[in-house]
Amino acid sequence: MPLDLDDAAIRKLAFRKLADLTLIHGDVLPFAPLKQGFHFQGIRVHLLGPQGIFKPRVLDLPLSITTAPNGPYDDAFADDGLLLYRYRGEDPDHRDNQGLRELMRRRLPLIYLHGITRGKYLAAWPVYIVHDNPAKLTFTVAVDEQHDFLAAPEAEIPDAVADIRRRYITQTVRARLHQRTFRIRVLEAYREQCALCRLRHVELLEAAHIIPDASEGEPRVSNGLALCTLHHAAFDRHILGVRPDDLTVEIRLDILDEIDGPMLKHGLQAMHGQRIEVPRRAELKPDPLALEARYEQFRSHLYQPPR
Repeated sequence: MPLDLDDAAIRKLAFRKLADLTLIHGDVLPFAPLKQGFHFQGIRVHLLGPQGIFKPRVLDLPLSITTAPNGPYDDAFADDGLLLYRYRGEDPDHRDNQGLRELMRRRLPLIYLHGITRGKYLAAWPVYIVHDNPAKLTFTVAVDEQHDFLAAPEAEIPDAVADIRRRYITQTVRARLHQRTFRIRVLEAYREQCALCRLRHVELLEAAHIIPDASEGEPRVSNGLALCTLHHAAFDRHILGVRPDDLTVEIRLDILDEIDGPMLKHGLQAMHGQRIEVPRRAELKPDPLALEARYEQFRSHLYQPPR
């Protein structure tokens, strides 16, 4: 089989493997199956390696690029919405950097894996290297549609059309990355339990923003609370608030006076006056200024007349 067809077949199998993994795990993938990869003609092909730019031994060019959580490279999104990916080291002619440059020249796709926390990665594919900036030691990376690139060769797609589509798709990946990172980091900081009722079923837990933030920049755990679905909804609708001075819960007055079933009594009214559980590490605890701003909003809704 010619080398170019080998390369295309392996990339296509890699994309299919990622699609299968997302059906099982969602779009945040664990390290183990990524490392395990898949088989091609009896040879195991890993999807990532110890270095950020990874080339399996069955390929001549890289298959994936990875941003490690708290890693040494400062990968970030540029003002135009595309990803800036740092070179391997500071030598533009390092073989890994040359490999990405060749992918750009040949318009071949690869995989981008963004480490959210240790052992958890958000995967995006196919991605393309669309610009090389040796002066700043960065490549510009764009995410594209998950189509069969063999059926629609990249060289046949008009540049202007591809550019518009990629910017939009990369922006959606950026927003999804922010949301997933915020959720996972907040739940880990709160030991995967609701800060109010201590519920531990992860599928019923959510990361609540204390104050809204844009889907850009580094998600801050200190602007979040781990809450179950009930208490998140109550928090967002100003049914409950958290005092910034002593971290105790207040329930809106009309809700305290209301008579209803056991869910209201035990799920909300019983929370009044309780202190929320917060992370042990100081930098992960709720931001006092954010709590104060949110508490003032709650106070403005303190009494709601019955409808």
